Amino acid sequence: MVVASPSIQELCINAIRFLAIDAIEKAKSGHPGLPMGAAPMAFVLWDQFMKFNPKNPKWFNRDRFVLSAGHGSMLQYALLYLMGYDSVTIEDIKQFRQWGSKTPGHPENFDTKGVEVTTGPLGQGIANGVGLALAEAHLAAKFNKPDATIVDHYTYVILGDGCNMEGVSGEAASIAGHWGLGKLIALYDDNHISIDGSTDVAFTEDVSKRFESYGWHVLHVENGNTDLAGIAQAIEAAKAVTDKPSMIKVTTTIGYGSPNKGNTAGIHGAALGGEEIKLTRENLGWNYGEFEVPQDVLDHTFKAIDRGLNLETDWNKAVEAYKAKYPTEAAEFERFLSGNLPEGWADVLPTYTAEDKALPTRKHSEICLNKLAPVVSELIGGSADLTHSNLTELKVSGDFQKGAYQNRNVHFGVREHAMGAICNGMALHASGLIPYGATFLIFTDYMRAAIRLSALSEAGSIWVMTHDSIGQGEDGPTHQPIETLASLRAIPNLTVLRPADGNETSGAYKVAIENSKAHRPTLLALTRQNVPNLAGSSLEGTAKGAYAVIDCEGTPDLILMGTGSEVSLCVDAAAKLASEGTKVRVVSMPSWELFEAQSAEYKESVLPKAVTKRLSVEAAASFGWHKYVGTEGDTVSIDRFGASAPGGVLLEKFGFSVDNVLAKAKALLG
Repeated sequence: MVVASPSIQELCINAIRFLAIDAIEKAKSGHPGLPMGAAPMAFVLWDQFMKFNPKNPKWFNRDRFVLSAGHGSMLQYALLYLMGYDSVTIEDIKQFRQWGSKTPGHPENFDTKGVEVTTGPLGQGIANGVGLALAEAHLAAKFNKPDATIVDHYTYVILGDGCNMEGVSGEAASIAGHWGLGKLIALYDDNHISIDGSTDVAFTEDVSKRFESYGWHVLHVENGNTDLAGIAQAIEAAKAVTDKPSMIKVTTTIGYGSPNKGNTAGIHGAALGGEEIKLTRENLGWNYGEFEVPQDVLDHTFKAIDRGLNLETDWNKAVEAYKAKYPTEAAEFERFLSGNLPEGWADVLPTYTAEDKALPTRKHSEICLNKLAPVVSELIGGSADLTHSNLTELKVSGDFQKGAYQNRNVHFGVREHAMGAICNGMALHASGLIPYGATFLIFTDYMRAAIRLSALSEAGSIWVMTHDSIGQGEDGPTHQPIETLASLRAIPNLTVLRPADGNETSGAYKVAIENSKAHRPTLLALTRQNVPNLAGSSLEGTAKGAYAVIDCEGTPDLILMGTGSEVSLCVDAAAKLASEGTKVRVVSMPSWELFEAQSAEYKESVLPKAVTKRLSVEAAASFGWHKYVGTEGDTVSIDRFGASAPGGVLLEKFGFSVDNVLAKAKALLG
């Protein structure tokens, strides 16, 4: 490793600072304080330690970098430009925060090559970093051999005071320490300033001691503004500790170099202004114009291009040698990285007839997971301390623990929010892993930010949510979701499936696995109570989001539609109505999102506009159903909180019975 001269280092660091200052000033929007203060640690990390190939941002064995303090996004954009990434040009930097730019206000992995995960909501990034490090540890344990290493990279995270205040970071750091993820290194930008001013108005804990108690290796660089050798030594020391993650507290000055605004909240989230920029240029000796980068800087930083090409070339040679020695493992490794699924993988999903035993869909989910796990070896995940309620254990594997990273059952503990963000990190690792995380449906409230970000950042996580209604029973309204499905269906790019029986659960898993490979998250809402297998259900119908499980000759007089456990109520009510001469179609609607993706012709064939007598039946809020039942239809739903009683009693009391469905249907028919 060749370390640049002090003068070049200072020049490069100031180039980062002023690219950020000028871009934010031009946009009249942004957060200059963090890039100005964190530029030294970021430059040392990228210049001396990180493995990456600017000409192939998706090179598998690169080190992963996460800017958890995503408001300081210009720090990352400046680094990407200076290190020779084609994805961020000087023109892109000039378009910071503008329509259609590759330099949005917070880093977005789907917009900017070189950005690993989407950050901004504080604490998410460090939790994503735990997922990235978990993926590396698992793949290294699975594929590396004593004489052949093909998975070997670090995850580096820069986080700030705000990240450390958010609870999700504590959840994630706790489990990372338990797992002993030695290739996770976090640099804490300890600048003592947040939006409200000095952090001591609300944040006075000893963060280092907290991380030590989590089981992390903790270091402190007392002068992060100018002690570049100290920063480098700390990173070297962190890399030398292989059995626990490392947190390096780097004490810095927010807005370093600004004479009047540095070390104040005023520089956290607002442009400096023309006069203060002039003074800062003078203070730091920066005798260059707006967006001007000295050639000496580019001559140095662009060396990363050749370094990256050489690193990838050497790795490709190692992979070729691995193929020769371990062809079976190499073929699986290449399949993982390609994103392809094994041939015929979906054939293992079970199908059912109406004569098969009634089971909860959570049990059907367990059956699906354990049929898939031996075939789809990239499937990895677990529950937030609810393994035996969610039924998510993979029987083919042991537990992912320190010293047993090859295993695929992940115990997240009671940490729903971190579980979600960690799964997203695994999904965005670009290694083909298919992560799943499970809890009760109501506790998606604890992980809503992570679920939303899975949809926004195109992370193919699978959310396995059980106990999906008041049928959950005796635990009462605190554990019974009412508005939850409606709120989840409102998230763009999230596929929500509430299967009615075994066939639809198998169909839901087929959709979920395919979605994961297409970088789209899926949420399954599953019952605690038994549901019968329906004669007309199918995997193919499930994939279309809605289809007729019971139909009639000609145009129906009435359409009954439902999801999950309530579809069987519609089927039984339809049989009674048909015996009385009413023509009824029963539509199972496991996924609104999948149905909306169908052609207009298909949607009309399922829900013809001419049939205005429609009744929806779902043990959840009525919100959203009026789109499908129309002005002449009605709902059997629940728009209040539940109660504590046996599940069957609750369903009866709240009107989820064949008799009530019949009564509502007959009222519609007049």
